[in-house]
Amino acid sequence: MVESCFHLLLLLLLIQIRLSMLAIDSSLNATHFILLGFQVSPLVKTLLTIIFSIAYAFTILENLAIIVITMWDPKLHTPMYFFLSKLSWLETVYVSITVPKMLSDLSVGNSIIPVYGCLLQLYVFLSIGCSECFLLAAMAYDRYLAICNPLLYHSIMTSKMCWILTLGSLLLGFLACSFSIGLIAQLNFCGSKIINHYLCDISPVINLSCDDISTVELIDFITALAVLISSLVLVIISYVYIISTIKNVPSDRGWKKAFSTCASHLTVVVLFFGTTIFMYARPQAIDSFDSNKVLSVLYSFIIPMLNPLIYTLRNSDMKISLSTMFSFNAVSSKA
Repeated sequence: MVESCFHLLLLLLLIQIRLSMLAIDSSLNATHFILLGFQVSPLVKTLLTIIFSIAYAFTILENLAIIVITMWDPKLHTPMYFFLSKLSWLETVYVSITVPKMLSDLSVGNSIIPVYGCLLQLYVFLSIGCSECFLLAAMAYDRYLAICNPLLYHSIMTSKMCWILTLGSLLLGFLACSFSIGLIAQLNFCGSKIINHYLCDISPVINLSCDDISTVELIDFITALAVLISSLVLVIISYVYIISTIKNVPSDRGWKKAFSTCASHLTVVVLFFGTTIFMYARPQAIDSFDSNKVLSVLYSFIIPMLNPLIYTLRNSDMKISLSTMFSFNAVSSKA
């Protein structure tokens, strides 16, 4: 029931955003933008289309596999894997909001995007990114309770608490970006319509405005800093306590077992926050949008593709569940 509410909330948020963008579009003087994308030769575009298509399909299958495995195996019905499955949901939406449009631009040259579609893409892309920040912080809190307060873990981290943290992360993520997107929607785009990017990101979009964008840049910087600091501080505090507790574990085996439950999460945190801080926690945008494109591929595409691999390859429970599920399917098919 609660899981249905989670999916319904996602759907309602997307519908509400879509309706809001349709209303915004009618009040703007520009009706569409042109995504410049990757300015390369036709042969390179074909190669990029093939590579990105395979990588996108692989990313979707990876995340869906994690969702299915965590639902299928009762041994994975724990808070840690609950949060992991919800992270996979977010990352599926995260890549799907940008990559299909990018593939369309590369393959058939459909580079025109309506203004409301551009703002919709920007809003959902940023909101999901912020939601992931908060969800990663919730996962760090879960690991803190499991290692530092094991006796209280199951009484605190109940199913209800897991859903509260997940829905709270989602709502905070969308609320955090609402004000910035509202300000961007009020800008006048009366000049060039060409966005030097393959997606609608903040810096390329607001630089098309003929208005003063200093306020928007400042608000965006403050918002990004607030989201990153608040979530990252929670992660750091959790791991400070975790490391302090692990240091007191007498045996090397116990130390390794305790740390192994955190290694995957810590790796994802470093990758995600590292690239996000570099891209968004800046008072001004990088002047070279061509450099931004390359960096954007890293945090909007490559990292979501790597995250499921990190969680499965470094996690013995996931590997056992994978082998068990495939063995079960093989036996069932033979029978």
